[in-house]
Amino acid sequence: MKHLFSMAALVALTAGGAATQASAATATAALDVNSAYVWRGLTFNDGFVLQPSMDVSANGFAFNVWGNYDLDDYDDTVDDNEFSEIDLTGSYAFQLGKVDTSVGVIHYIFPTTDTTAAGADSSTTELFAGLGYDLGAGFALSTKVYYDFDQVEDLYVTAGLGYTYSINDKTTLGLSGTVSYAGEDFAGSYAGGTDGGFFNYLLTSSVKYMITDALGVAASINYTDSMDDDVLPDDAVDTTVFGGVSLTYTF
Repeated sequence: MKHLFSMAALVALTAGGAATQASAATATAALDVNSAYVWRGLTFNDGFVLQPSMDVSANGFAFNVWGNYDLDDYDDTVDDNEFSEIDLTGSYAFQLGKVDTSVGVIHYIFPTTDTTAAGADSSTTELFAGLGYDLGAGFALSTKVYYDFDQVEDLYVTAGLGYTYSINDKTTLGLSGTVSYAGEDFAGSYAGGTDGGFFNYLLTSSVKYMITDALGVAASINYTDSMDDDVLPDDAVDTTVFGGVSLTYTF
């Protein structure tokens, strides 16, 4: 259940001459060190975590492996020094006119828990589809729909506005805000909510510096909270402010 903005960007289809040419595969390895693990407003660990990932992409297709390694225990449900989650994501990105479009599937695995927030099983699977539109001047709109067809059989939807600014050739500033909507079954299964509706909001500020053409370092600070206590109860939100640093290397 990787947090937003942490996954490596997908590689678009490249063109050359009069015909489209197949692009070489690109692999990006990343390691995030975060002060907490917060997913869709829900606190999964209020202590430090390591979140490694590997993304391989070519011709719009991408495959990502992501993990959460807990450095601290949490609330008698998470033990320290263990992987509590591994996510496998397959996706395809393409253009519809001026709209960036993506579709894919995410399989969530919880290797150290017999009972998860999603139910009695130790895994679940979502389909997703996303749209993005460049407004110009560094601003972009995005929306994404996730549907869990496995354990929860319900949806989670986000809508966001982002801004990026190139401070120089190596340094980029990012600001974004996202609001979300959750169905009643999603809210009940993951958060103990009694209604469907607006779920959480997320504000993010980040800065990235490219040390070389391949190696980058980034830092981010985030603020999240419930939008409706009947949908996302306050007791499911132990952490509202969290941040971290990230290293990425593209092969």
